[in-house]
Amino acid sequence: MSDWSAIEALPFPKLVDLFDGDPERLSRFSLDLAGLHFDWSKTHLTADAVAAFARLAEAQGLAKRRDALFAGEHVNVTEDRPVTHTHERGEGDAADVDTARRFHERMRALIDAIEADALGPVRHILHVGIGGSALGPDLLVDALGRADKRYDVAIVSNIDGVALEDAFARFDPAATLLLVASKTFTTTETMTNAASVLSWMEEHGVADPYGRVIALTAAPDKAVEWGVDDTRVLPFAEGVGGRYSLWSSIGFPAAIALGWERFAELLAGAAEMDRHFREAPLERNAPALAAFADLYYTQVRHAETRAPFAYDVRLRLLPPYLQQLEMESNGKGVTVDGQPVGRPTAAIAWGGVGTDAQHAVFQLLHQGTHLVPVEFIACIEAGDTLAPDHHRQLLLNAFAQGAALMKGKQADDPARSYEGNRPSSTVLLDALTPRALGALIAFYEHRVFVNGTLLGINSFDQFGVELGKEMAKAAAKGGGDFDPSTTDLIRRAGLN
Repeated sequence: MSDWSAIEALPFPKLVDLFDGDPERLSRFSLDLAGLHFDWSKTHLTADAVAAFARLAEAQGLAKRRDALFAGEHVNVTEDRPVTHTHERGEGDAADVDTARRFHERMRALIDAIEADALGPVRHILHVGIGGSALGPDLLVDALGRADKRYDVAIVSNIDGVALEDAFARFDPAATLLLVASKTFTTTETMTNAASVLSWMEEHGVADPYGRVIALTAAPDKAVEWGVDDTRVLPFAEGVGGRYSLWSSIGFPAAIALGWERFAELLAGAAEMDRHFREAPLERNAPALAAFADLYYTQVRHAETRAPFAYDVRLRLLPPYLQQLEMESNGKGVTVDGQPVGRPTAAIAWGGVGTDAQHAVFQLLHQGTHLVPVEFIACIEAGDTLAPDHHRQLLLNAFAQGAALMKGKQADDPARSYEGNRPSSTVLLDALTPRALGALIAFYEHRVFVNGTLLGINSFDQFGVELGKEMAKAAAKGGGDFDPSTTDLIRRAGLN
């Protein structure tokens, strides 16, 4: 790995002093694009810090690796495959972009058929998937579909049957469309849930349950073998990873619930961020600057966590979405060539929704012993039609929290003192539109990519999720070599 000595030697100045010493600081560390305003001025980034990270980026070949990503080269080295989620947005290798376009046309044609009642009456969409096959669609539908959602949508990921029965209680089986989202079409939780939905339909008199199924998968042959008609299989490319898949057919529940035009706007917003990431210099590049701040806190200040807070209830699912995106992508212990990283990798991502979170966890953020970089995400345009005071208070709380974290307050009573000098960044959307949300999610994807590249790790595999699943499968078959504690738990639950 390249020498990190210049990074590790960066100072920890007081944020208020950085503002006092640089009248251009706000403009230097903020920028606007795609309906988003980014502000890193309340972080400890300085011109010297950005220059040091830019030198590291050059040494780590960030530009070359970024070009390889968009060109469809096999940047996922451990699985020897390309990473093609940007191609779903029309950015990258021409052949891959064309494949994605054809798959999108297939999606749109099926939506047209559903709207024409070709599959019978549809009022309810029941989407089963897990991980990226659920988190992304759930975020999109919840954020953008509250006002004018065209169908009732339930997205079920958990194998816990309570989640599925909640959907059953709300939906009419004769008017329900089942979406089965699984890249391999073998995911245990998803296929178990799908089978239970089919049984529910059959028990309630649906003559042809399989005729109500749409498969969203990179393994179309397996979906057909399972019983889905080929005309209702929506493929996506093998190079589209689960946590990057909402742009593909995995986003079908959002496309049908919101309408194709709004889904296309989402893709366009993401493509706008793609172009910015490819073209902007690092010192004015939103994903790069955010990653530089991330790495400053993990590598220089040894911060172990990062906390995004959505000051808009429509974005309440963004923090859990980012948990998977960041921790599954960069929660690695070895470099791309299999050597120990030797330094921290992904911070632990957690967060919540303001102003609820202020009354739950901000005590620790202001006066606790942990240094936690905070990110505030908010929208200028209100999502409600109540008196303006609601939204005004919401935004003022978000902005004041950032100011308080930075400035602090000294008091004679130590229990009432605030140390201050605690970092935060802000992402402010003009309005929560499909374009802005698409750009926002793409920003986070590229931020993860920059973090991983500078750390020398592969952000696109996820072998860490496999071991526990394999052991659960062995236990389900009556096997498995377990420790005494686990063996006793299985016995107590009556599972042996």
